[in-house]
Amino acid sequence: MEIVVKGRHCEVSDRFRDHVEEKLTKLEKFDQRIIRIDVEVSEEHNPRLADQSVGVEITIRSKGPILRAEAAAENKMTALDRAVEKLSAQARKAHDRRRIHHGSRTPTSLAQALGAESDGRGDASELEETPDGMHKVGPLTVMGDGPLVVREKTHQATPMTLDQALYEMELVGHDFYLFIDKESEDPAVVYRRRGYDYGVIRLTP
Repeated sequence: MEIVVKGRHCEVSDRFRDHVEEKLTKLEKFDQRIIRIDVEVSEEHNPRLADQSVGVEITIRSKGPILRAEAAAENKMTALDRAVEKLSAQARKAHDRRRIHHGSRTPTSLAQALGAESDGRGDASELEETPDGMHKVGPLTVMGDGPLVVREKTHQATPMTLDQALYEMELVGHDFYLFIDKESEDPAVVYRRRGYDYGVIRLTP
């Protein structure tokens, strides 16, 4: 993996180059196919932008999609740390998506468990009407314009911890994940809020 650091309107010291290499080498754990990482450092000599006078832009070129992140701060080190943090989040998500598509074990998502992907034939094939006006919809019997539940599936779930549920959710790439809490044995849902912040909803009798 080649790391190229260049400055625009500023000098880049060897110490900073070594620090960049140390930081960016850790990104290889997310993608072993990285070919080159370009780092551009720029300075804006404007007194009114003192807290954002230094900008760092990082571009990862690999056999997959190009990843890019940039950040600004009052000095090179802080701007670099912010840019690397953004880039790490992008690389982590890309890594998780690759594990879904190419991994040997794909967890069952909530949509899959409930059969949300309709085959377009459920309404006609699973809806039965009785002589008294009652409708048989899957396991339910409804009258008139009742709820059209056209498919029901039961998914066997192994109780897991909250950390495990968050991990499974990231693997399937969804914004929420239904699971059985190992400690309380009650159903719960974890969901993504912003970035890598999460929430959890628990159901109790």
